Amino acid sequence: MSAPESITIDDVKYIRDDAVPDTKGDVKIVVADRGFVYVGHVTEEENYLVLTEAHNIRVWGTTKGLGELVNGATSTTKLDKVGTVRIPFRAVISVIDVVASSWKLL
Repeated sequence: MSAPESITIDDVKYIRDDAVPDTKGDVKIVVADRGFVYVGHVTEEENYLVLTEAHNIRVWGTTKGLGELVNGATSTTKLDKVGTVRIPFRAVISVIDVVASSWKLL
């Protein structure tokens, strides 16, 4: 019998610590203004968020939103390799942690 991934007590769902994917790496999805969405290795420079080995996520290929890509691209996601991208901090809308090992193309 396998251990449950979560339990509910008093209508509160608790998830096992070892069931939560590791999203602590430097690979992130970055949403920038004007609708640009990238995935790559993120670092910070003065006034810029820098993505290396970056890909533009042209088509998400999801049915439940961008969050589905936390665990990697879907079979219908369309990516365009762009190399290094520098986004001014003022243009960053959001940064989403991902499971780096699921984004093997980077």
